[in-house]
Amino acid sequence: MANYYTEKGLDAERILATGLRDQWYAICPSTFVERGGMRRITRWGRDWLLFRRSDGEVKMLADRCPHRGAPLSQGMHLGDRVQCKYHGVQVDGDGTVVAVPGMPGCPLEGEDLVTSLPVREVAGAIMAFLPADRESETVPLVLPDPLADAEVENFLCYAEWNTPWRFTLENLLDPMHGAYLHAESHSMSGGESSARFRIRETDRGFFFEKTDQRGKNFDWVEYCHTGADWVDLSIPYPPSAGPGGDFGIVGMGTPIDAERTAVFFWRYRRVQGWERDVWRFLYRTKLEADHWVVLEQDRVMLEGMAADADAAENLYQHDLGIVRLRRLFKGKAQAQAKALIG
Repeated sequence: MANYYTEKGLDAERILATGLRDQWYAICPSTFVERGGMRRITRWGRDWLLFRRSDGEVKMLADRCPHRGAPLSQGMHLGDRVQCKYHGVQVDGDGTVVAVPGMPGCPLEGEDLVTSLPVREVAGAIMAFLPADRESETVPLVLPDPLADAEVENFLCYAEWNTPWRFTLENLLDPMHGAYLHAESHSMSGGESSARFRIRETDRGFFFEKTDQRGKNFDWVEYCHTGADWVDLSIPYPPSAGPGGDFGIVGMGTPIDAERTAVFFWRYRRVQGWERDVWRFLYRTKLEADHWVVLEQDRVMLEGMAADADAAENLYQHDLGIVRLRRLFKGKAQAQAKALIG
């Protein structure tokens, strides 16, 4: 990774605003980058170039030519490299300058000068590892259980919301909003509208769950860190919604910048064989539209909140999961900022 990757003024506040470092994030659906194609994308407040080599492998580079800083995304795809449109400098997927056509033998050739991020494609999404600095070591990525299970069928939903990254994750750590914001939805009208909650620690995160209700509504959520931050939750479905039992959601959120978030929701059910075909048919013809209605309710609510809404709150017992997550993230951001200074 090139030296210029390290951001100036990367303190704990900036890290919390634009994403914790030294971990994996979902970047975009795999379909966003076709074979032989390129796409400019903003993540963590910086511009990047995604390009898919002629062999199908995706690469992710800082969208910045090492010569004069021109956007590589305006250049030409050359199979295993990209060529800057400004002066023709060619950079491969690892960030190495492989040719300077205007001056063969230029000292730039062979130099690792462009930040290149480790990339994986999983469950229909491109994921990348965001390092804190040049010395960071890539950590293993363990997929969420439902995305790694061959007996679970999932659909990826992607959207971009004009709300801070932290708000989208806290929304998922707030099961009680299902009984109110989504009370008229196709799946969250059941159960009581009052509850008590508890936190149950695990070796990879924690459960935040109702103590007096299960299997009626949005009654529990699990936060996990397995190289990436993600949540898993389950919502009961009636038999009329087809085979597969409860409907599950794996959610991730990636900062576009301090005010915008790329949100990823994998909707899943445990189905195989003919049941898989029925579930896919029902989802595409009926349930997907219902799910977008629910997501739109979340989006409208979160985008309507002030960016500093969490600076003047009055929390109560239902917010224990949010408090737990904030403390965890704040501690990580402070530790990362301290390490960068030291």
